[in-house]
Amino acid sequence: MTRIHDLSLQRLAESIRGRELSPLEVAEHYLARIRRLDQRYGSYISVLEESALKQARNAEKRILSDTPDSLPALLGVPLPIKDLGAVAGAPVTFGSRLYTDLVASTDSAVVARLREAGVVFLGKTNTPEFGSTCYTENVIAPPTRNPWDTRLSPGGSSGGAAAAVAAGLAPAAQGSDGGGSIRIPASACGLFGLKPSRGRISAGPDRSDLFGLSTAGPLTRTVLDAALLLDVMTMSAPGDAYSVPPLPAGERFTDHARRDPGRLRIGCYATTGSAGIEVHADVLAAYERTALLLSELGHEVEEIDEPIDAHFRGGYARDFQYLWSAMAAAMAVDPAREHELTPINRWLRERARNTPATDLVAAWSRLQLGVRSLLTATTPYDAVLAPTLASPPVPIGHFTEEGPEAEFRIMTEFAPFTSVYNVSGQPSVNVPSHWSDQGLPIGVMLTGRMGGEGTLLSLSAQLEAARPWSYQVPPGLED
Repeated sequence: MTRIHDLSLQRLAESIRGRELSPLEVAEHYLARIRRLDQRYGSYISVLEESALKQARNAEKRILSDTPDSLPALLGVPLPIKDLGAVAGAPVTFGSRLYTDLVASTDSAVVARLREAGVVFLGKTNTPEFGSTCYTENVIAPPTRNPWDTRLSPGGSSGGAAAAVAAGLAPAAQGSDGGGSIRIPASACGLFGLKPSRGRISAGPDRSDLFGLSTAGPLTRTVLDAALLLDVMTMSAPGDAYSVPPLPAGERFTDHARRDPGRLRIGCYATTGSAGIEVHADVLAAYERTALLLSELGHEVEEIDEPIDAHFRGGYARDFQYLWSAMAAAMAVDPAREHELTPINRWLRERARNTPATDLVAAWSRLQLGVRSLLTATTPYDAVLAPTLASPPVPIGHFTEEGPEAEFRIMTEFAPFTSVYNVSGQPSVNVPSHWSDQGLPIGVMLTGRMGGEGTLLSLSAQLEAARPWSYQVPPGLED
């Protein structure tokens, strides 16, 4: 018998619109699972049970009174929001003890879009403080654990979102990605994760990212689910620093997810160049397996140079750290409480204070020169294949044993492939291509041209059809 939490987002939305399932029944099912199981995983910082049930009842009334064609795309579908985003009337902690008493007065831009689409908000998913790290551990909640092995991290910073979806505590989730924060936990948890093009989804008036590194995006079990969420989340707003051309009139990302990609030219690489970071054998196996499958599907696959060495002239790591420090320092913090921040954020903010503005601007200028070189060199390719991470999932506490400077280095060694595409602004996805002999998920990364989410969705859906990863239940969650 198919259980509610086995249904894809798309199938769940169809079942609700077709009156096969009631929004209240679905919300109660997920809330009961969260109550029963989330103590194992720590995927939620807060659960919005009362408001979720109220939203579900309102959705049910609307479904019974309106025709299916007039209903919003996700009416009555429950989803969580990463606790860096504001949901009106709900707590928003940013993963920090400095904000544990804050209640949002308005929705963030992407939450407003999801609310307009009829989403029922289940709760706020766990995140590291300010989303600054690639693991999900903070001082206000238990660490988020990987549903495939609770001794391990699900990655971050959207680790709570990924764990919730992988554990069947949400059908899909909203995440955000400033240096890999959707793709990293998607790889660690066996999910499809999509970082859209810079400017595809407005950050809205409540968040500012002058460098354009970060964007909201979906974490899902299927490619079609990600396309459905991207259709809903896509928006621009007055004052946005970045924008990307919209799809042609009448076209949707779900159309692309159902479309054959045709024969594509795909570049691929699996090394870290002068960084000299060792890539785990299981990761290389997943990468090679995917490259072979792409070739068998008729695509032209060829090796290319590792982009950081080829286009950023050796200074990428230093310059990206300037930007990451500046983003951590942009969060408003009472100076009298600065000492209460996690060590990594204290270190990043101190670095930012000690970096002259001229050095920051020069770093951004050098990175943009590298971006121009990268985009020019990869223009002939419809997509680029690389590993998502350099290793399988790692233990809880793996990053924090040696102090913040070492922590930043260890994070870079774990995820050396993702951040360059935040700098370039290109759309990039994690495809859950492989499970290791230890039963751990390992993903690969596909990156497209600016504005090329449609091609990535078509190609990813082709991979999904050729070698289905289908939703697998982690150990202990068969109930």
